[in-house]
Amino acid sequence: MKKIVFLLLLLSVSSLSAQVIHKRVLSLLGSPFEITLVGKDTIEVNENIDIGVAEVRRIENLISDWIPTTPISEINRNAGIKPIKVSDELYNLVDRAIKISMITDGAFDISYASLDKIWKFDGSMKEMPTEAAIKESVSKVGYKNIILDKKNSTIFLKLPGMKLGLGGIGQGYIADRVAILLKSKGVTSGIINVSGDISTWGKQPNGQQWKVGIKNPMNKNKIFAMFPLEDSAVETSGSYEKYVIFNGIRYSHIIDTRTGYPAQGLVSVSVFAKTTEVADALATGVFVLGKEKGMALVNRLPGIGCIMVDDTGKVTSSNNIDLKNYKND
Repeated sequence: MKKIVFLLLLLSVSSLSAQVIHKRVLSLLGSPFEITLVGKDTIEVNENIDIGVAEVRRIENLISDWIPTTPISEINRNAGIKPIKVSDELYNLVDRAIKISMITDGAFDISYASLDKIWKFDGSMKEMPTEAAIKESVSKVGYKNIILDKKNSTIFLKLPGMKLGLGGIGQGYIADRVAILLKSKGVTSGIINVSGDISTWGKQPNGQQWKVGIKNPMNKNKIFAMFPLEDSAVETSGSYEKYVIFNGIRYSHIIDTRTGYPAQGLVSVSVFAKTTEVADALATGVFVLGKEKGMALVNRLPGIGCIMVDDTGKVTSSNNIDLKNYKND
């Protein structure tokens, strides 16, 4: 579960501007969802927001593993049985997800839905699972067992009981698609915020860029840096609220599905990218990889920025981000 550790900062609108900010807050995909658009005509803006909401629901009925009638649910039901033919849209999304798995060495993996939920983070867990149980919990996880057939546009899960879950990339994909659709309708500026997966385009009515304020989860009352966003995206993965401690070691609710053990060392990872889909998937992968390996990966990827907060509260940024330039005094 991703936790939002930043705030959108909407600057005041000049009274001389004919365009104003319109914002609608909803509950979609089982999470908070916000659409913020800039426009002159309130009726037209609300119609465009409705178009955006309809697009969210369309994609949800394509990629959700909770809705039994979706193609993803059909793929999961036929794990170990037969390939399932899917639309180009879904095939390409899964293909891109696998590519993220490859560059993160499996730290991001959409077959995480196969994981046995042996870790509890609701206060009920009194002792660690056994090593054998932890090993068994991830026995059906592994992106290399997702078989894609481009010619026939099919997806096949090799192992019986294996499952796909697109939660770690799907929300970012939805934010991107809604933004693209609204831009095609002539909307020149806006923000799509899918439970912390943020896609932005254009500028505020006063001509200034949209901004996000990044918080240190260890000091939630203070924004330590503000970042301008224009035609770009940001996503944060965090574990600062859900965790357990055994023998003085903190175990987060974000599981490394390669090992079955919770990720350790970091409490927050914010990734900046041109698309929310990429920011979404990389934030999870980088969090699982940890501080050193995760930041090394980010620094190798062109156009990707990252801010990490470790479990001591120390803030680290990628080579292309100089925090002094964005410090919130």
